[in-house]
Amino acid sequence: MTPRHVVVVGGGIAGLAAAQRLRELGGPELRITVVEQAPRLGGKIRTGELAGVPVETGAETFLVRRPEAKALAETVGLGARLVHPAAAPAALVIDDELRDLPRRTVMGVPARADDVAGVLSPAGRERLEQEPVGDGPILGDEDVTVGALVRKHFGDEIVDRLVDPLLGGVYSGRADGLSVDVTVPQLAAAARRHDTLAGAVADCLPPVAGAPSAGSAAFGAAASGSASSVPPVFGSVEGGLSRLVEATATAAAAEIVLGKPVRELRRTPEGWRCVAGDTRTPRVIECDALVLATPARPAARLLADVEAAAAAELGVLDYASIALVTLALGGVELPQRSGFLVPATEGRTIKAATFFTRKWPHLARPGLSLVRVSLGRYGEEQVLQRDDAELADIAHAELSAVLGMELPRPRAVAVDRWGGGLPQYSAGHADRIRRARAALAEHPIALAGALADGVGIPACVASGRAAAEAVHATLTT
Repeated sequence: MTPRHVVVVGGGIAGLAAAQRLRELGGPELRITVVEQAPRLGGKIRTGELAGVPVETGAETFLVRRPEAKALAETVGLGARLVHPAAAPAALVIDDELRDLPRRTVMGVPARADDVAGVLSPAGRERLEQEPVGDGPILGDEDVTVGALVRKHFGDEIVDRLVDPLLGGVYSGRADGLSVDVTVPQLAAAARRHDTLAGAVADCLPPVAGAPSAGSAAFGAAASGSASSVPPVFGSVEGGLSRLVEATATAAAAEIVLGKPVRELRRTPEGWRCVAGDTRTPRVIECDALVLATPARPAARLLADVEAAAAAELGVLDYASIALVTLALGGVELPQRSGFLVPATEGRTIKAATFFTRKWPHLARPGLSLVRVSLGRYGEEQVLQRDDAELADIAHAELSAVLGMELPRPRAVAVDRWGGGLPQYSAGHADRIRRARAALAEHPIALAGALADGVGIPACVASGRAAAEAVHATLTT
């Protein structure tokens, strides 16, 4: 009997997690092929090197409190190599000053004005305190943007100064364009139970006053808590996250096809046919089931002739582009912080900075500081049209201005661009994905990755594993 064959389209962490889970479920008899258009695996995970230090040029870390990425690392033999960031607080730039990022928030939304007093003006605090009590839950069944919900109840300043930069740090998007159901689901659920936003936030916050909240944790404030008794929020792998990619690929024991985008997907009497690579030397792959772990537009293109309804739902998802400038600086004493966020209202080009060698003690080298600066918000792609040298100059100059010191010329610089790297989950995204999956239900095809189930390594791992389980079930029925 011919072995069953599953093709995973996309070799990012979602696709690799799907392949690894398929191997667990199908054993050595199952044939698995991972097809990736890039010349390497990993997607948005890529570890490079600068000044002799391994640095992340894409995704930097993963949430430990969400278990999927940590569990995958342990499963593929990296449990002993997990590392965690230092207990260094993050900051927010307000009026050109570094201020502590408030801890007791849900993605920047507080339950009390006192919890964000350090970043709001007196007028902003007063507006927050004046929230009226409604006649029922403040959110109905419909999805809305985070900005619409918070501005209505707490005013503009809290959104512009805190919520927007926190969301921007995760999604490179704006609060007024991002779905509350997708980006802050715990707040959305609480808002459907409470008659005030303050009450909804309080319902989401941990009972211990010193514990890092969903707001501060999103960027890395108090990354390991303020005391040794607080469990770590984030994790990584010694040597870089690319080791997670490599170990997962090894555990999947799949055939890996690199540098060949899948151009065509069609049904055949025996199953499915994928055509990958260029038109002169195409690679034709016959299979029984597929996991699509690509960005939305490639997935929509492949599904256009298979299931037009699903393709239409996926085709509306837009993406933000960003650039990451990493500077290796000598002879600099950086603040005792993990980094900072910059609200768009500050008028700066940079939107965030991470003090790598402060945040990750295992990367520290005598006399060397590594700082990663992020540029690019959704709708501001013109910022990224500058060449690498100009982006590096902007990052260096604005970092100097924020820190209030003239930084020395970098010993080394790396500029990494992620065009269309981060999905923008507009209101109604979750419903669109539900409809797309419903349309695909009659086919042995599953969606996986950030296009469907959220950004972040744990979310992508969970999505890939769920997709693997779904398509494997079609092989056994």
